[in-house]
Amino acid sequence: MSDFFFRTEDIRPEEVLNYFVETTKDRQIVDALKNRNPAVLVGSRGVGKSFLLRVAQKELLDAFEVERIFPVYISFVRSSLLHSSDPCQFKHWMLARICSLVIRTLAKSGLLGAVPKSIGLLAGSSVTSSIQRTKVEEIAEAYEASWKTPQAVVDSEGLPTIDDFKEALEDLADTLKISRFALFFDEAAHIFLPEQQRQFFTMFRDLRSHCITCNAAVYPGVTSFGDTFQPVHDATMLSIERDVLSSDYVDNMREIVQKQADSSLLAQIAQYGKNFSTLAYAATGNPRLLLKTIARCPKVNSQQVNETIRDFYRTEIWAEHSTLSEKYIGHRALIDWGREFIEGQVIPELKAKNDQYLTSDKATSAFFWIHRDAPEVVKESLRVLSYTGVVVEHAVGIKASRAEIGKRYLINLGCLFSYEISPTNSGFEIARELTPKRMTEYGANHPSFRSLTDQRSINVNSGIDLVLNAQLDKPATVLDLTPWQLEKLKELGLQTVRDVLNSTEEKLKEANYVGDVRARRMRNAAIAAVLEYLSG
Repeated sequence: MSDFFFRTEDIRPEEVLNYFVETTKDRQIVDALKNRNPAVLVGSRGVGKSFLLRVAQKELLDAFEVERIFPVYISFVRSSLLHSSDPCQFKHWMLARICSLVIRTLAKSGLLGAVPKSIGLLAGSSVTSSIQRTKVEEIAEAYEASWKTPQAVVDSEGLPTIDDFKEALEDLADTLKISRFALFFDEAAHIFLPEQQRQFFTMFRDLRSHCITCNAAVYPGVTSFGDTFQPVHDATMLSIERDVLSSDYVDNMREIVQKQADSSLLAQIAQYGKNFSTLAYAATGNPRLLLKTIARCPKVNSQQVNETIRDFYRTEIWAEHSTLSEKYIGHRALIDWGREFIEGQVIPELKAKNDQYLTSDKATSAFFWIHRDAPEVVKESLRVLSYTGVVVEHAVGIKASRAEIGKRYLINLGCLFSYEISPTNSGFEIARELTPKRMTEYGANHPSFRSLTDQRSINVNSGIDLVLNAQLDKPATVLDLTPWQLEKLKELGLQTVRDVLNSTEEKLKEANYVGDVRARRMRNAAIAAVLEYLSG
């Protein structure tokens, strides 16, 4: 039985190229990550962001003797453990983590035989001989253990400033004859903590210099860049996607499996090519989902594939999505409504259409469209669905009926196939005949949105804890809104975050110079600010 690597962190960095299936798009992304310009890689969980960062790192290491570009891979996955009393804990932890990994990576590569003086600045204390445990490592570990004793004070003395860090790397570059350092940030910031994200991207921008290039991997839709970082100007934005409409899509997904499959599984894939193709389409371009499902179907026969699609895409993928509500109370209503909307509205409508299309030899659909003026809470719910991979943001600025503008989404094909009696038959036919032109449209005031927008407090009072209550009672001025919007809230007597959350469009229209359109947009902006504030 094949033993698959589902996550990049399970693969030894020096072996990562053995599993690389190079598509034209992936090559473009890797080359962009190796270039001098900063890059931000955007993709849902499991699509291969970490893997491509590791590929870029390995290729730069292999070419180091010639190009002298030194890569450093930095994971921020432990950021959620930070719970110290230090108001600057995330910034301090980031710097400690970066310094520690730069030192360790240089030492591992054999470049610190004679310890340069500037290493002492990165280490937080003087280093005289072989590098052992450094002060900055102790600081980073103290922050990562702070969840055990949240009130404990972490001593961050010895950490360099951003400017000191840049100067130290410039000195190291001169001493070690390094052209530049390429920093690869994975898990760039905790997905539902916008304040951490803003701090990270402020640092990302501040680190830019002639000898440092920053690259980061983030999730779609749930990343806050802040005011100082402008994605268009401060980095090249890269989207990782494997287009299910591409003619070579199944071949590329098959090659990903072949890199890890044993001879027995390869023989079964060759024998049951249609069944494998159905699994590949069900994964909707996500290698992790494909590897997880193919691991359950060693025989790749129709019975196994059909059972796996129904179990995985109707139960497990949704269970993972729903558990987010236990971690992020402020998003519970959005998470629960998103599942209800997709399972109760979108999928049944798409299935009904496809049942009709398949009997009349017409092109099929897995696409739906949301009006750009839909309530902000609806769009926020869809962003969470994009993070979990249940939907994919396919295209923006798309015209629908009556020339209205909105965003087009692709539903995860496995979720769609799981409602078919025989996914290996009808599911495969749906995938083969897909077209984005037959999208289902949901206008700005679609009735299905009402169950979410009518929740006056978005259910935050259900099971809410004292910490969140304290946040709801903060003054509305803490929200990231324009002065004009804040003035209107004050005019209406909406003085706290809770008041804003409980407000309606009708209430906002009581303010001077606020009509239907402005009320909708103002409420969207206010709710977005509240959601970001509660999450952070």
